[in-house]
Amino acid sequence: MSPIILFSFVIGYFVLLLTVAYFTSRGSNNESFFIGNRNSNWMLVAFGMIGTSLSGVTFVSVPGSVGSGNFYYYQIVLGYLIGYMVIAFVLIPLYYKMNLTSIYTYLEKRFGINAHKAGAFFFILSRVVGATARLYLVISILQLFIFDKLHIPFIVTTLVILALILLYTFEGGVKTIIYTDTLQTTGMLLGLVVCIIVIVKAMGTDFSGALSLMNEKGYTKIFNTDYKAGSFFLKHIVGGMFIAIAMTGLDQEMMQKNISVKNIKDSQKNIMTFTAVLMVVNFLFLFLGGILYLYASTNNITVPPDDLFPTIALSDAFSGTIGILFIIALISALFPSVDGAITSLTSCYCIDILGMNKMKADEDDALGAEKELLEKKKKRIRLKVHFTFAVVFFIMVLVFKAINDKLIIDFILKFAGITYGPLLGLFSFGILTKRHLNEKLIWTVCIVAPMLALGLDMLSSPAWYEAKLHVTLGLQTLSDNIFHGYKIGNELILINGIFTFVGLLLISHKDDKKADISM
Repeated sequence: MSPIILFSFVIGYFVLLLTVAYFTSRGSNNESFFIGNRNSNWMLVAFGMIGTSLSGVTFVSVPGSVGSGNFYYYQIVLGYLIGYMVIAFVLIPLYYKMNLTSIYTYLEKRFGINAHKAGAFFFILSRVVGATARLYLVISILQLFIFDKLHIPFIVTTLVILALILLYTFEGGVKTIIYTDTLQTTGMLLGLVVCIIVIVKAMGTDFSGALSLMNEKGYTKIFNTDYKAGSFFLKHIVGGMFIAIAMTGLDQEMMQKNISVKNIKDSQKNIMTFTAVLMVVNFLFLFLGGILYLYASTNNITVPPDDLFPTIALSDAFSGTIGILFIIALISALFPSVDGAITSLTSCYCIDILGMNKMKADEDDALGAEKELLEKKKKRIRLKVHFTFAVVFFIMVLVFKAINDKLIIDFILKFAGITYGPLLGLFSFGILTKRHLNEKLIWTVCIVAPMLALGLDMLSSPAWYEAKLHVTLGLQTLSDNIFHGYKIGNELILINGIFTFVGLLLISHKDDKKADISM
């Protein structure tokens, strides 16, 4: 299909986003940027969160994973269901009760400033790496099928896309993103459903017939009963549960939208509605993966897993309609994860690192012109931080380009298991115990625990790290002797959280009057 036509639809899509941003950002202020004035419609938030949760990586990598992993990914989705229930009925009431703008403020109130800073740091680290990895994957696809053919360099494509994202998030923040995410989720789901219908029809069958063909190939197998495998069903379900709790419930980006809803009940309805739709949508992605592999097998198409969907959708075998829908769906899947990430990182840095929320007391005491000056000062700081994170995203995408590894969904889940573990440990220790911590040692625990979890994971799967790092670790014999073929999977985040919890227990005491306890 002509790259000029595809490019024109990309531009048209951006124009639509900018139009939405123009109307939603009028009269915006710092409060609307950070939490949407706590007046967001829960149904819009729930629908828009689907796009944020899935991202371009899900759109490309989940279908691509079916060839080697069948429907095992759905085990993780079943774990999500349990995790989202914990978020709805444990974490959401806590956040509303404390009237939080940043969820990491809870850690300061519970354990002090060091816990607050540690929580914010690990969120920033994880979100920067995860969001830029997703951004790189989608830009790579757009580059391959559109911009290379127009002789536009990768670096220019990245720069322009980030500049356009800045344009529509600069003023409105969360208030704007809730509406743009709704629009983008619609585009993504429409593209997903139409692509399934068209490809199934091209195979000369229907939904049930395609499912039968997948079943014959073994693609529809959901539960893996091999306890040594990284995709063993208990590992995936437990891992999925804690991934959901950590990457949604303890994630400022996702919770920033939830706490922008008017009240607790609406926020809980938002989470559970979002969960129900997510279960269906993830199954559709796996079903899409199955028919893509069936189609590829019939037509002798052999490409890397992450290139399978775009290669088929943009091939000459289909009309231009499916190619256009694929591009719109792909960028619709990309932008909710990137625009929300930059906005939430800006909020987190301003509130948790710079302490902008502590300016509120000064603002409340100020009158007239002085109050207006304080608001303008906060806005200047916010805009600088927002722009800086866009620059960081640009640099990180170029780093991923240099690494040039498109098999990125495994990396994102692995990295999340390392960086969200301390958040899981800190929040669970705060909620499940009444003990206090030696503040000076919080950072030590939050750094040592992930390092121990990483070392354990490297020992269980040395081949995975050797392939990613392009080095020989020499750990395979030791791994065989200790783990006997057992591979740590998505339970890594739970292991990390347990290490953090135990470390915090060692530096804790019953009340503030007692002397500090060293490790």
